[in-house]
Amino acid sequence: MDNIINLARWQFAITTIYHFFFVPLTIGLAFYLAIMETIYVKTRNEKYKKMVKYWGKLFLINFAMGVVTGLVQEFQFGMNWSTYSRYVGDIFGVPLAIEALLAFFLESTFLGIWVFGWEKVSKKIHLLSIWIVSIATMISAFWILTANSFMNNPVGYKINNGRAEMTSFTALITNGHLLVQFPHTIAAALCTGAFFIVGVSAYLLLKNRNTAWVASSFKIGMVMALISTLLVIGMGDLQAKYLVKNIPMKMAAAEALWNTKDPAPFAVVAIIDESSKKNVFEITIPKLLTFMSYDSFTGKVQGINQLEAKYEKQYGPGNYTPPVTLSFYTFRIMVGAGILMLILAFLGLFFLKKGTMVSKKLLLKLMVFAIALPYIANSCGWILTETGRSPWIVIGLLKIKDAVSPTVSLGYLIASIVTFAVLYTVLAIIDVMLMVKFIKVGDTGDDSNKKNGEEESLWI
Repeated sequence: MDNIINLARWQFAITTIYHFFFVPLTIGLAFYLAIMETIYVKTRNEKYKKMVKYWGKLFLINFAMGVVTGLVQEFQFGMNWSTYSRYVGDIFGVPLAIEALLAFFLESTFLGIWVFGWEKVSKKIHLLSIWIVSIATMISAFWILTANSFMNNPVGYKINNGRAEMTSFTALITNGHLLVQFPHTIAAALCTGAFFIVGVSAYLLLKNRNTAWVASSFKIGMVMALISTLLVIGMGDLQAKYLVKNIPMKMAAAEALWNTKDPAPFAVVAIIDESSKKNVFEITIPKLLTFMSYDSFTGKVQGINQLEAKYEKQYGPGNYTPPVTLSFYTFRIMVGAGILMLILAFLGLFFLKKGTMVSKKLLLKLMVFAIALPYIANSCGWILTETGRSPWIVIGLLKIKDAVSPTVSLGYLIASIVTFAVLYTVLAIIDVMLMVKFIKVGDTGDDSNKKNGEEESLWI
């Protein structure tokens, strides 16, 4: 049974992380396309139309991949996690149904108008369609995160005949966990889109495509990279403070804090011995964890051992500690990627203002590789979010070991994981090939804004 549970978890983790490669970029690019087209409609400058059409092609490839990979997720609830689905279906099904019926239909309908409506509908109607697509992507994220937040902080329910039933829809959509998770996720998506635009634009600049629309794309991406990174850090700080107070075990594991301390140090690095429940080696900054938690150098941060004892008394004998090493290092990789993005955003804008960005070849190359940073941060953040509540699938209500389908077989799981691995590898190859193909269009394409063979300035 343990093998079945672990394989079911691995399958869901693999397919979810792969799907989430596409979600933030869809949300981020849709928003930036709406901004670019707004500028085009207001100024009638053709370079902004070129920008919209270029980034729109990449957006559509990403959107299609996101839809295809997202379909798999909901099937797994019924096939691998049917006990979970029966237990929380009355609650979990509501936001998922709203997401499908409202957000997805808005996205698909108005995306069709946007794709096929060039020169067929008025500029304002065309602009409105991409704004609706952008808003719909965020609405979609809201409802998915509503369901996820219930798993981390159950609210607005009662237990009836062994099932969780909704008692307050208002409580569900005003869940404290949702109110900090949603803005953090949207900011991360905007950050992903910004660094994608910056990285691709940097590649085009390295290929001497310093034309008007490329230059403006780079500038818009750079400004939004800084703004969105600051938003991610700010919203992440609020989310961490919420977790310290409301889901303390998750944050204790993320900090490898085995015993309650006041004030608590922040461990920069640690060698963790989970079997002995201690850190064999660590480098710490005194009082910093308390300051990060309370904006004060005094305040108690609960430790894993004390929380474990509390939960055993509350829920009965068992192991209530998440995987500490995984939580600790995914948190630090996420934060480290965020710090690198902030540094690159500051450097990019600094040299843009000085007018020397084009000559900074090394920095431009770093910007290309920086496309990966939001993806690393997003993946690590979700690994921490989902594994950090172990052993619960719904905290305090249902454990992971009790949520798996009773009839699912080991052979089925192995076969489906292999199938998904092969299928997703093929899809990944197709996606990368299409992305590279259309990115290179900007490297070889004609630019109507070039005059007399001269390149436009990067700062226009």
